[in-house]
Amino acid sequence: MSANILNTIVSQKKQEVDALEKTFPIADLKNLPQFNCSKKSLIQSITNSSNGIIAEFKRRSPSKNDINFKDSIQKIAQNYQEQQTAAMSVLTDTPFFGGSTTDLIQAKEIFKNPILRKDFTISSYQIYQAKAIGADAILLIAAILSKEEMSEFSKIAFDLDLEVIVEIHDEKELDKIPFGAHILYGINNRNLNNFEVNFENAVNLSEKLPNQAIKIAESGIKTPKDVQLLRKSGFKSFLIGEVFMKMDSTTNSFADFIKQASI
Repeated sequence: MSANILNTIVSQKKQEVDALEKTFPIADLKNLPQFNCSKKSLIQSITNSSNGIIAEFKRRSPSKNDINFKDSIQKIAQNYQEQQTAAMSVLTDTPFFGGSTTDLIQAKEIFKNPILRKDFTISSYQIYQAKAIGADAILLIAAILSKEEMSEFSKIAFDLDLEVIVEIHDEKELDKIPFGAHILYGINNRNLNNFEVNFENAVNLSEKLPNQAIKIAESGIKTPKDVQLLRKSGFKSFLIGEVFMKMDSTTNSFADFIKQASI
């Protein structure tokens, strides 16, 4: 995803959130049933998991176009549930990723481990919305937020009993990220400017984080060998979407991947 695409997404997201706040304000979100439900801990689930995998539901992306519009969220969530992945990530952005908040609500009916609401969070409203639709964790992307916003949004999430994955792409973003007991640290292996995947860059960045931090490798992971390589470099979790979404659920390919990638 190039910086230009990222800017386009953020610009459209601001318009989308502004409209939502007017039609369905935070006061209304707080009245939804899921808002007062306790979360499932992503940190605990990853710590106790033999695979550490956050399996993603993603219909399309700006860089890959259509990935899988054939299989329903229910079918994919059931597949992830059966293989006992540590968590599930659901893309809720509609224009660029083909997702929706309804996807997360439906996934929660089937998938019993923690669910990450993955979107481009640029407003506190979206954090309240994530809580209201039943998410257990949210994503904060350092590339689109200031240091102050990262700190403010992570505090709001903490107050709402949500865990946070803060995502970084390069060393200059390290100064932006907050630290706390409810925070996990995602390192995106993909360069935002040229789309190249570089695990070495991710490993170097991970070494600059505290040893006790739960480190998540994101993007470009295609094989169990990739997982094992990153695990040896200190990563505890692995966010994988495209390769799983393209697998034929009638074969044993997904189960084999999980088995080979497990400790």
